Amino acid sequence: MQLLIYVLVYPFLWLISILPFKLIYLLSDIVYVLVYNLFAYRKKVVIENLRLAFPDYSKSQHEAIAKKFYKHLCDMVFESIKSISISKEEAEKRFQFEGLSIFSDLEQKNKSAILILGHYGNWEWIFVLQEFINHKGYGVYKQLKNKYFDRLVRNIRAKYDSYLITTKETVNRLDEVNARGELTASGFISDQSPKIDKAFHWQDFMGVNVPVYTGAEMLAKKLDHAVVFVKISKVKRGYYKCVFELITDEPKAIPDYQITDHFLTLLEKQIREKPAYYLWTHKRWKHRKIK
Repeated sequence: MQLLIYVLVYPFLWLISILPFKLIYLLSDIVYVLVYNLFAYRKKVVIENLRLAFPDYSKSQHEAIAKKFYKHLCDMVFESIKSISISKEEAEKRFQFEGLSIFSDLEQKNKSAILILGHYGNWEWIFVLQEFINHKGYGVYKQLKNKYFDRLVRNIRAKYDSYLITTKETVNRLDEVNARGELTASGFISDQSPKIDKAFHWQDFMGVNVPVYTGAEMLAKKLDHAVVFVKISKVKRGYYKCVFELITDEPKAIPDYQITDHFLTLLEKQIREKPAYYLWTHKRWKHRKIK
């Protein structure tokens, strides 16, 4: 069944991916109308999240952010499909970097890096980073149930010499390459809501006290890897800027959870500046303490 679904769906994805961006975004506009107005995909979740994060905003302000968010979400879905066939030149033009000197500095110190980011902007296109740095790129992700689509996603990243590793294999894989002395840059999306029975640390995020994911920090301490904040901003439709900010290159010297808390502070500041580009459909605040 998995293969059948893949065989039926993949040709359509490939045909979409080879379309010019003008047609890609025309399709995105059509899908937006369906997703937002007709199907109202997770609309209640989005509005509830916005109410929690921006309690002082009016209903009309929440709805305005939601509309802009859904337009961005549809764009991001089609941009991800475009990744199947996008050229390196096109990807580099549309996803530009600032602060790359951090990696050359770390290379001089023989230091690997943990890249810590949130569900903001278009994090899917960061794989082109491998074209600009010598650190070997790894992205930590949750394995897809359909093994054929999972292989497709892995192959897209592999075109740029960056690789995906599942959450289950992360520690062992990075332990191995660290022992060999290889320099790595491993990306962790760290604004998820952890399982409540694995919630070791709680912190205010967007004004709400929630359990926070600390895995990236703990792994950085274990392997003595630098921690770098990744700020992805949407410049305009189809164009992004990725800025790197060093949080620390001595993680073991930082008290527990301070790295995670600093990351959340940076991410929250970015969200408050332009809230429409955050992923409001995921249930980030499903576990929260009522003050």
